Amino acid sequence: MTSRGIRRKKSSLSEVKVAVIGAPSVGKSALTVRFLTKRYIGEYDHQQDFKYRHEVLLDGEPILFEILDTCPKNLDDLPTSDVAQWADGLCFVYSIMDRESFNFVRRARQILQPEIPLTLVGNKADMVHLRQVSLEEGEILAKDFECAFAEVAAAEQVAQVGEVFNDLCREVLILRRRAKHSLLDRMLGSKGGAHRVYSRGKSDSALPKD
Repeated sequence: MTSRGIRRKKSSLSEVKVAVIGAPSVGKSALTVRFLTKRYIGEYDHQQDFKYRHEVLLDGEPILFEILDTCPKNLDDLPTSDVAQWADGLCFVYSIMDRESFNFVRRARQILQPEIPLTLVGNKADMVHLRQVSLEEGEILAKDFECAFAEVAAAEQVAQVGEVFNDLCREVLILRRRAKHSLLDRMLGSKGGAHRVYSRGKSDSALPKD
């Protein structure tokens, strides 16, 4: 009984795939792990892309997150279109201390041209004394990307980092539901059009004659 209940719960999970994209050393892994575990780990030694799988409860709905933590080797190692094809949503991350990382996400967005939900994150907002990218520049780039924007500090913030991923997930689920409803409407429209005309005609014929 218990095992069947667990299986049913697993099968009802919504799966959401998010790719975290940014230049080296902007804190992509720190942001991801902060979201998944609420812990902060400052140093990572990833030599290649890394995937995390984690179940969370979002707005009362169980969600299975699969997060791709990309690992570019240098500033010219931009993501390929395969990343956008795999993901349901993209999280572009730069460091407010590093203008080159800001330029990196701009170029990555131009290359990918994704038609999926996006978010733009300026990390290391606790290091304002070393800021190279202003808040206004981040807001302008987000408008250009047509996406949400936030400045966060993975080293200090838990709730704010969580909201970045949760809000992106909500966008993915909204888009998914709209697509599902649109498909359902088209199916019902094609099947029900003749029926509605017939019903109306039958109703008219049943009216009492003068």
